[in-house]
Amino acid sequence: MTAPQAPSSRRLILLGSTGSIGVNALEVLEHLRANQLADFDVVALAAGSNSALLAQQAERFGVKQVAVADADADASAQLGAIEHVFAGPEAALRLVESVARPGDLLLGAMVGSAGVPATLAAIERGCDVALANKETLVAAGALVLPLVREKAVNLLPIDSEHSAVAQCLRSGRSLDEVKRLVLTASGGPFRTWDKDKLYNATPEQALCHPTWSMGRKITIDSASMMNKALEVIEAHWLFGLPAEKIEVIIHPQSMIHSFVEFVDGSVVAQLGPPDMRTPIQYALTWPERLDNCSRSMDWAELRRMEFEPVDHERYPSVRLAYQVIEAGGTSGAILNAANEAAVEAFLDHRIPFGLIPQFVQEALAQVPAEPVGSLEDVLRADRAARAFIAARSALVPRGASGRQTTASHAGR
Repeated sequence: MTAPQAPSSRRLILLGSTGSIGVNALEVLEHLRANQLADFDVVALAAGSNSALLAQQAERFGVKQVAVADADADASAQLGAIEHVFAGPEAALRLVESVARPGDLLLGAMVGSAGVPATLAAIERGCDVALANKETLVAAGALVLPLVREKAVNLLPIDSEHSAVAQCLRSGRSLDEVKRLVLTASGGPFRTWDKDKLYNATPEQALCHPTWSMGRKITIDSASMMNKALEVIEAHWLFGLPAEKIEVIIHPQSMIHSFVEFVDGSVVAQLGPPDMRTPIQYALTWPERLDNCSRSMDWAELRRMEFEPVDHERYPSVRLAYQVIEAGGTSGAILNAANEAAVEAFLDHRIPFGLIPQFVQEALAQVPAEPVGSLEDVLRADRAARAFIAARSALVPRGASGRQTTASHAGR
């Protein structure tokens, strides 16, 4: 047989290259190249603080321009061989402004709202975007989607749930035929825990996810199910559906990633092992499907498939998504920033796990939401929400974790 010929190379900018999505994406690129399925010219990489790994990645893919947000003392030495290094909080934005061209593909995998300015800059320059960073749409969907339409670029989801929905809708049928989207959730590590024990869970316990291997922040979001709140809002922006047509169901096996139910009663689902390389490659090579490097489905694993409704007392975070969609404006930026700050406080052992959703709900109630007309509107709401959480966390005694101790501060 004649070996397949690799197509002409496409330029790729990867933001968040040292995180779990970025590392998996580079594995996918190597697989595609090694098997002459597709070729990407990685022209730029951006990372948060892991300069050593960033330098290794740049050498491996021949990248001459990189960005690092938190350059440590060794960064200069580690990145010294690279032609151009952007450093500082706005490094990813400056990188995109320097290298992005019309027709490039930007893979956005930065953690949190930090990726919003760079993503908007890439779209402004005519780049397609493969988006793993759900926070970009949660905080700034009102800016991203109009710009995507204006620039006539493609916005491709990488989140497994939204990739699943996109695949179920691939036939191009009208959204009027969709009765509802159902996003699945594993339920995280605390699905069967007693609620009082859950309130005082430690970071170490929350980071032990039963089915997915992810970064620290998203793993904590999965444990609180705040990730599903973010995904409901993301689905609202991606697919243009109202909140009442987006639901969540718990599916511990993480084999079915989403369902789409149509008005005639038919339900289409996308299945696959819990391996992020599958949705990453689908976004990179869309609209084509190519041989993948992720593992194949073991049908024996489907002997037991469980589904259960979300317990909103155990997981109050999910309801916040519907509140945000109804409120609109900067409420998404407030929710996202408050959650990021609360998760950071929890990981630093400054607040108990149970206060994460409570603090986010308080931020939504106390920080005024305003219309979104510019990026500065989003950033201003982001700062206000973080300041609120910082002040709120300061009221929790150091080392306190019980309900009785923290409850005395609830009205302050």
